[in-house]
Amino acid sequence: MPLLAILTDLRFQDVLDVLFLAVVVYHLYLWFWGTKAFKALVGLLALGIVFTLARFWGLFLTTWVFQILWQVLMVLIIILFQSEIRQVLERVNPLQMLGLRSFPKSADWIASFVRGIFSLAEHRIGALIIFERIDWVNELITGGIPLEGEPTSEILVSVFQKESPLHDGALLIRKGRVAKVACYLPLSPNEGLPKDWGTRHRAALGLSERCDAWVVVVSEERGEVSLARDGKIESIANPEELAALVEKATKPPAASDITWLERIRALVVHKWPIKLGALGLVFVFWLLLAGQQNFEVALKVPIEMKNIPENIEILEPLNPEVLITVRGLRKDASTLNSRNVHAEIDLSPARFGSKLFRITRDEIDLPNDRISIVNIKPTLMEFRFKKALAAE
Repeated sequence: MPLLAILTDLRFQDVLDVLFLAVVVYHLYLWFWGTKAFKALVGLLALGIVFTLARFWGLFLTTWVFQILWQVLMVLIIILFQSEIRQVLERVNPLQMLGLRSFPKSADWIASFVRGIFSLAEHRIGALIIFERIDWVNELITGGIPLEGEPTSEILVSVFQKESPLHDGALLIRKGRVAKVACYLPLSPNEGLPKDWGTRHRAALGLSERCDAWVVVVSEERGEVSLARDGKIESIANPEELAALVEKATKPPAASDITWLERIRALVVHKWPIKLGALGLVFVFWLLLAGQQNFEVALKVPIEMKNIPENIEILEPLNPEVLITVRGLRKDASTLNSRNVHAEIDLSPARFGSKLFRITRDEIDLPNDRISIVNIKPTLMEFRFKKALAAE
């Protein structure tokens, strides 16, 4: 494939196409990373690479088998990734993206909540509290008993005391209200976690790896308070720090005071290896498939004049050109230029004065028959002739 010709003929639409899909691949990686479906997604990606290479190299039987296999795989993808697909659709919900999801207007319960958390820590009572933010967590948690009320100190102590039948699980706070108790969270698959972390820390980290929820953890063994967010766990030193974080977790995201330049820089630099990998992967696939794209090229071709009568001299045009538009596969159309496309006009009927000559597809010579001419401008060209001066 003439990759150099394709790259030199890169259009704005091609750049936009690659960038858009790179953003999609990047977010799919973030959303699927750490889930059980991630390895299956990698396997499907490997099959896609094999199929693309087989089609590119013209392996008829392999391509035919994979075309049938893809029909079955589409059904398997829906079955295997049904929860992840629903989660992705919730993430790209336009109402949610526009910030139309409601958030609590007041949080008078925060002070009582913080007192309850540190009271549990002081008495070495384990607890797990989920703060749902933009992403819905229903598809990521299992079990749960509905409970309505403010997350005050009394509620926390009642739920998580060891004698309570609801203490084994997490408490879900949605829109500043307790929504469920006794919820079970997905555990983080990360094998490099500290050995002193128990199930609660792994569950908190596992949920924060899959969505934007924040999870407060109270360690039963050490009496410490931690917060899991964005796939990381940080220790909370005092009630004031926890109160600030809880207030931030229950408020809608607000625009910060950073400049646009800083935002663009953060957008590029943040997790840049993953973004660069997604861009490279999409670009390689684009190069492999771009040659099979139907493509139109417009180019100016100089007209070669033949069979000029000996007693005739051309007044105008002296350097005639014709603009042609051709269509074909991009791997063929991208290689066209004025050196391998020729246009000729037979001037044997020329006479003194003016004469119109018609330019048709027959007068244009293309390098191969896989390319078709869709337009010629002009289709008529006027020549003016005069009697040639006799040679002395």
